[in-house]
Amino acid sequence: MEFRHLKYFVVLAEELHFGRAAKRLAISQPPLSLNIQQLESSLGASLFERNSKSVKLTPAGVAFREVALRLLAEAAEGEERVRQIAKGAGSRVRVGIVGSMLFRGLPERLKAFQKLHPRVEVVLSEGNSSEQVDALLRGQVDLAFVHTERIPRELSRSIYVSEPFLCCLPSSHRQATADSVDLRKLSAEPLVMFSRSASPDYYERVLSLCEEQGFQPAVRHEVRHWLSVVSLVSKEMGIALVPQALSRAGISGVRFLPIGPSKHRSEVFLVWNDRQMPEILPLLMKVLTDEDEGNY
Repeated sequence: MEFRHLKYFVVLAEELHFGRAAKRLAISQPPLSLNIQQLESSLGASLFERNSKSVKLTPAGVAFREVALRLLAEAAEGEERVRQIAKGAGSRVRVGIVGSMLFRGLPERLKAFQKLHPRVEVVLSEGNSSEQVDALLRGQVDLAFVHTERIPRELSRSIYVSEPFLCCLPSSHRQATADSVDLRKLSAEPLVMFSRSASPDYYERVLSLCEEQGFQPAVRHEVRHWLSVVSLVSKEMGIALVPQALSRAGISGVRFLPIGPSKHRSEVFLVWNDRQMPEILPLLMKVLTDEDEGNY
């Protein structure tokens, strides 16, 4: 018994007329009759009572119709499942993020991807850059966003975003209403920093930026999350140099001002392991990096 036999049987069971069933199947009557005979032979039972005037189902045919319909439905479902898997449906992608990605358009990009591939499960996990690199090496995530350039050779990377640093000041600060700030005039201000242990690259980059401006900063507070940095500034605990993305965090009580030209920028890298890539990952990366998706 083949699925072809099931399809021919179901159509004939619905039409109860060989001519109409053959026309619907886009075949001639002899092949239809032959396939029904083959099906009956394989089952060892007559499925139709037929004469020159009518065709009707036998009791065995009535019972088999339910079986045939179920088998055909399961086959169609299986075919669709295979097609969807080939397109990435039903896949799972684990993405490691640093917290600032929430303000760099990542949620909007992921929504766009989920609209295109609604059955793909995207799982986010937050950690600092070194934790994300380790997770990639251990196969715990499939893709990661990191701030560090120190990527092991076995991993691949591409620049995802490069943006300037801004000076984050309390709204009550005397310079808060200016269009930009001269960092040298703020050199004595207590500086709130992203923790050296959490991201040594960011820590060194901010120190280098200050040195570029001609002063050594007075580092007062170190925290492990950028939102904590901005929150401390809003509480008048100091000032901070933060990536431009943080200006979209929506925290009240602060102002973000340009600091003038600098060679030091906040960079985010997209990192993955070519040897451990889910089939859907290239499609996700395309949405994440497609400039036509808009700037967030």
